Amino acid sequence: MSEFGKLIEAAWPGSVVAEFEGPGDELTIEIAREHIRSVGRFLKGEPCAFTLLSDVTCADYLEGDGRGNRFRLAYHLFSPATGERVRLRVWADADAPEVDSVQPVWATADWHEREVFDMFGVRFAGHPDLSRILMPFDWEGHPLRRDYPIGGEDVKFSDAV
Repeated sequence: MSEFGKLIEAAWPGSVVAEFEGPGDELTIEIAREHIRSVGRFLKGEPCAFTLLSDVTCADYLEGDGRGNRFRLAYHLFSPATGERVRLRVWADADAPEVDSVQPVWATADWHEREVFDMFGVRFAGHPDLSRILMPFDWEGHPLRRDYPIGGEDVKFSDAV
């Protein structure tokens, strides 16, 4: 287990599910969904100092992971003090995808979480304004889900040429 994995596990026992090392030695730590906000607070503080959340991304695995989970979220963290990067990963279930918001930890999560909600339908518990940010407010469905219908959308044209 990595240094960060050991620190997280010591502070929050049972929170580290797995670790992966990707290209460029970037570390990905899979966290139990119920611990994401607590682990985020821990990593933002000393000694880790991951004060910048640069992105929150989502992938839809329609077939799931075999444990009832469908949506995999990734939180990309950066420490300006040390120059280190780490990615936290959590899974949201297929039936009612919801994860605690990390917006109280990193303000930059505000719009990132809204984008994931808008495109995938993953809800973030405790988010101050979980509303659409990219699609019109009356849009039905979530366009980046794998079960979202492709094509057949009426295009609105104006008469002005």
